[in-house]
Amino acid sequence: MNHTGNISHDEVLRARVALLGSGTLPIRHQVAAYRTLVQVSPLAYLPLLAPALYDYSRMEFAHRPEIALALRAEGVAAARRMCGMEAGWEQLLVGALGRYREQLEVMGRGEELASVEAEMGEIARGGR
Repeated sequence: MNHTGNISHDEVLRARVALLGSGTLPIRHQVAAYRTLVQVSPLAYLPLLAPALYDYSRMEFAHRPEIALALRAEGVAAARRMCGMEAGWEQLLVGALGRYREQLEVMGRGEELASVEAEMGEIARGGR
């Protein structure tokens, strides 16, 4: 079943053109393009979206920890989705969890930190 019925084809075209353009695209525009393109080609763009969200959180929201945390959580969700769709992407998830963990540590969120560390340990043991 194709879930692209609610996606604007103009948006998809603009996102592809932006990514293929000849200049350096600001990270916020890269994230916007990946978010759009993940809807039509998740296997191609989820691995790009997850690290781009980290870069976006670090470059533009280092001074806004709650926003940075939300962006990193979105990166974890993208990595989880990729792992659920295609085997062998555990390192993408581990990286996203590590970056999320880093932000939790900065913010002093011990309970959530313990949960993330437990999930990372489970992945390391091959439990995922």
